[in-house]
Amino acid sequence: MITAAQVKELREKTGAGMMDCKKVLTETEGDMEKSIELLRERGIAKAAKKSGRVAAEGLVECYVSEDGKVGAIVEVNAETDFVAKNQEFKDFVMDVAKQIVEKNPANVEELLAQESITEAGKTVQEVLTNKIATIGENMNIRRFERFETTGLIEKYIHGDGKIAVLVELTNGTAELAKDICMQIAAARPEFVKETDVPEERVQKEMEILKVQAMNEGKPEAIAEKMVQGRLRKFYEEICLIDQEFVKNPDKKISDILKENNADVVRFARFEKGEGIEKKEENFAEEVAKQLQ
Repeated sequence: MITAAQVKELREKTGAGMMDCKKVLTETEGDMEKSIELLRERGIAKAAKKSGRVAAEGLVECYVSEDGKVGAIVEVNAETDFVAKNQEFKDFVMDVAKQIVEKNPANVEELLAQESITEAGKTVQEVLTNKIATIGENMNIRRFERFETTGLIEKYIHGDGKIAVLVELTNGTAELAKDICMQIAAARPEFVKETDVPEERVQKEMEILKVQAMNEGKPEAIAEKMVQGRLRKFYEEICLIDQEFVKNPDKKISDILKENNADVVRFARFEKGEGIEKKEENFAEEVAKQLQ
């Protein structure tokens, strides 16, 4: 009988996943050294050693079902931009997006625990671990979103997987949906409409705008009036339907949607590596450390 303590010890020694550790311990009847050897032979311990490296490169990708009713957007990170050009890595990212569409996991943890749709008998985590071992870099599935609708779902990928957009529309055409996707990629809205913006965010912005106006020497009463005008500019920057249409700045997105009797229900915009702090390496310092 393999104990939790044995699994924990092997995880700490190799950095391999819990299920991988339990599996090899069972195979070796609890022999720790043989278990470590097995993990190394299978490339899993090798992969685990890479897990401390910062993975801020990689790809964002989308997949939409043939009927346009289910879509997924995902970010999978790697250590270098070079790997993002690797066809094996590209295929894996697309497979993950398809997995999300077909199997509807609740979160990344559940996704990793699911049986892979491309490799029977293996979990997504096991497939990922094998990719890390064969490609030779730390990789991780960072985040995803999945849309399901009775309307229309469209996707857009920009810059070889640097930016991905997924949008859900009611009514409208595929061409309109593509235009909206490109708008979101270019103009970076955060919300669909004003009522989607959290009240605390609006209040904070109003406070900032008022202080700005008073710093310009305006009396408080005038400053408060100025806030309303400047708040309009704030909404135009962060709300999709208030933005000028990139392809025709004389119109707003709300105008384009009205002309097509369409509405944007929701959207997701992923930019590769956004929010990840990249570790800055100093090559000279690294060499000096190794020589000491």
